[in-house]
Amino acid sequence: MRMPISALCAFVLIAAVVPVSIPAFAAEPSPALLDPSLAADTAPESFKVKLETTKGNFVIEVTRAWAPNGADRFYNLVKIGYYDGAVFFRVIPSFMAQVGMHGDPVVQAVWSKSYIPDDPVVQSNTRGMVTFAAQAAADSRTTQFFINFGDNSYLAQHGPFAPFGKVVEGMQVVDALYSDYGEGAPRGRGPNQAEIARQGSAYLKANFPELDAITRASLVAP
Repeated sequence: MRMPISALCAFVLIAAVVPVSIPAFAAEPSPALLDPSLAADTAPESFKVKLETTKGNFVIEVTRAWAPNGADRFYNLVKIGYYDGAVFFRVIPSFMAQVGMHGDPVVQAVWSKSYIPDDPVVQSNTRGMVTFAAQAAADSRTTQFFINFGDNSYLAQHGPFAPFGKVVEGMQVVDALYSDYGEGAPRGRGPNQAEIARQGSAYLKANFPELDAITRASLVAP
């Protein structure tokens, strides 16, 4: 389903800042959560990430050649536990599911300014493809990513939306993520990203309790 250009503009300006609490099972938070310079490893040429969520589990396979900067960033964020607890705060049927704002405002503030360079778009945003969100400006990607529900290949004409991976197991789980809140405020009745950034997880829990979340993201052993 093609989005109207007005709606697309709202989509382009999505790499904002939001929080997520550190999971109880993490013995000690990684120092890299507060210092992105410590999360700068080069990702393998191909790797898989298992996302355990409140709706079920699914697996993303990443191909570094598709988007090297995006793949490296995703690899490091998974390794340091950044996505554990992250909420799917923007789920729009027939379009995409978005996640990646951190529940702790301090962590979110640090990573919201840790930009990565744009990658050339060499793959299309078709069903199951995984892509980092971006702002209108160049080199604006940070931590937020989205999973395409359908054929959104037209996004290549509107920004650096370079897919770096694909859901290879459990796409039915992604399809089932809670979506009734719809688009975020002020365009819809979903979460306001500015409020997520300001209040953190408490805002989402108090006002949008039905949203699904990642309980744990982990690298799958080869």
